[in-house]
Amino acid sequence: MLKMRNFLLLLTFLLLTSPVFAQKNLEQEIKPVGGLSLQDAINCALQNNNELKALKNSLSAQQREIGIAKSNLMPHLKFDEIFLSTNNPALDFALRINQRRFTSGDLDNAPGSFNKPDTINNFLTAITLEQPIYYRKSFVGLDMAKKEYSGQTYEFFRKQEEVAFNVSKTYLSAMTAQEYVFVAQKTIVDSKEHLRIARVRFKTGLGLYSDVLRTSTAVTEAEQNIVSANKNLSLAKRALGLLLGQQTSVIINSIVPQLSLKNIDYTNTAIASRNDVKALEAKVENAKNNVKFAEADYFPTVAGFGSYQLYDHRAPFAAEGHNYIAGATMHWDVFNGFKTKNEKLQAKDRVAEAQEYLAGFKNQIAYKIYESCQNVEEAQKNLELANSALKTAEEGKRLVLKRWENALSPMVDLLDAQVNLDKARAAVVKTTNDYKVALISLSYESGILFKDLGIE
Repeated sequence: MLKMRNFLLLLTFLLLTSPVFAQKNLEQEIKPVGGLSLQDAINCALQNNNELKALKNSLSAQQREIGIAKSNLMPHLKFDEIFLSTNNPALDFALRINQRRFTSGDLDNAPGSFNKPDTINNFLTAITLEQPIYYRKSFVGLDMAKKEYSGQTYEFFRKQEEVAFNVSKTYLSAMTAQEYVFVAQKTIVDSKEHLRIARVRFKTGLGLYSDVLRTSTAVTEAEQNIVSANKNLSLAKRALGLLLGQQTSVIINSIVPQLSLKNIDYTNTAIASRNDVKALEAKVENAKNNVKFAEADYFPTVAGFGSYQLYDHRAPFAAEGHNYIAGATMHWDVFNGFKTKNEKLQAKDRVAEAQEYLAGFKNQIAYKIYESCQNVEEAQKNLELANSALKTAEEGKRLVLKRWENALSPMVDLLDAQVNLDKARAAVVKTTNDYKVALISLSYESGILFKDLGIE
């Protein structure tokens, strides 16, 4: 019974120290529980990214332009307090009348008192109301301000998608860097196992000391590789934090929504849903409004006004005399040297220019989507080939290891097989990342990135 218990303890010890069990522990260590998922990272960036915050303030400032444009259609009320001191004959006569201090005695002293009056002071208190009645440019200007705000809103939405796209790529880079660390650690496990076997073989007289030295060198090289892999992982996490508006690294949990090719017309989807296309369409509409804005000079402008005035020679806000003025004005530039005509023609040229830019942009989108589809297809095939190469490399390494353990192959064959296996593992990591990035790029170019990632 005691021998059986000792045998079980020995078997447990061998299992715990075996490479397979070490790899399982390694996977648990490399892939931590907790951290941000890709969706969490994007939502965090949408709230805290500094560029988005700046654009949000810019968008708010553009919204104020609508209020500014509306003010041109609203009544303007102003208050004035003016002090005047003069001995101008005409003003003296007028001010005395307005102050209601003109008497028959002033006529008795005429004309000498009119030609050489004494200095007179006056405090004028006035409240003036102006109301535009018909001003075509103001109506067109209001519509233009709304269109401009709408266009900038779509640009802001597209910038959000761009930030989400950059976060996605950086997140996948961090995942890839994490996988490279995992690959590097598996290489260390394999290399240490080779070193252990080489030492056992050397001690039993079945191997060479040179094999021990070579495997020891391979362990050192693997440790150097993991130092570089950890550095790249640290930089990737810090880069992700930068996009999230932070000055620290971000811990990820490598949870990414499943992406795949869809049976849709990506080009038509993009033209219908991409926010930068909508922003450019809004600019085309505003270019057409510019034509209306230029044509507005062909129409008259009509406004009403009224003013209530107080006059006093002693103090402000007093009222020795008071009166009001009310009326309406109409202004019409009948001929301004063909200025309006040329401004209208210029605006039409700008419309044609904007339309051509829009058409060219749609053609460019069609090409980018075609390119993205090709990249997805290429990445998918490369991933399949990389997985196939990994299986071959694993089997090749297994066979060479058995031959080396039985003294049928030299150490150099085992080292070469290990190098091929390391390259195959790294290739799988890289092609997996390339495939995911290609799918995300296709979603981004098609304007459906948020939908595919489940971001509201």
